Amino acid sequence: MQDKVAIVTGAASGIGLAVSQSLARAGAKVYMADVNEEAGQREAAALGATFVRTDLTRREECRRLVDRALSESGRVDILINNAGIQHVSPIEDFPEDKWDFMLALMLTAPFLLTRYCWPGMKENRWGRVININSVHGLIASPFKSAYISAKHGIAGLTKTTALEGGPFGITVNSICPAYVRTPLVDNQIADQAKVHNITPEQVIETIMLKNSAVKRLIEPAEIGQLVLFLCSSTGDCITGSMMTMDGGWTAT
Repeated sequence: MQDKVAIVTGAASGIGLAVSQSLARAGAKVYMADVNEEAGQREAAALGATFVRTDLTRREECRRLVDRALSESGRVDILINNAGIQHVSPIEDFPEDKWDFMLALMLTAPFLLTRYCWPGMKENRWGRVININSVHGLIASPFKSAYISAKHGIAGLTKTTALEGGPFGITVNSICPAYVRTPLVDNQIADQAKVHNITPEQVIETIMLKNSAVKRLIEPAEIGQLVLFLCSSTGDCITGSMMTMDGGWTAT
């Protein structure tokens, strides 16, 4: 990753932080984007990375993020679209403004960032776009209408841009993990416990790990290592894929 420039969204914690750590330690110059300025600044300083406070639901801030990296580093080689949130609610109660927010954050923002990074990647004839998707980009579960709609949309965006990028040395892939040990999942545990009227421990055992052959949560660092693999020369012909890391969930 020496001399490569990467943008990672949702980088202040969880998967985004683990991916930032993997890329920075491999030698990439990393721009870490998040709305959590305190944590983002702290983590970026520890890695020698650059933090950019970014509200990805605002188009002008998506543009500003890419322009910042281009103006300072002259290029963006790697884009990791990771930022996301979860909201658990039956469809009849699902807040309409929450739907708009989640689709803007998890589908429109990845499209915009990909669009803004694309010309430079084409010119350099090399690029990596990795969309941190979910097992829920492949299958559905109840009470997560916005999240699952956004993730299914990301699957389509991944495949389409992979076809467009192939002739220019740009690969585009989705990583589709099951439940990862992150703050987002911690919040889901509490939400699911409320919806199903069960304990947090029962949520993990009977809901989150029910369909997995491997009975444990995924560690964020495991996602970081898979990102490094896809960014390496070994990943040159891997594109348009939905790479599952789901403990066997979708094998049934």
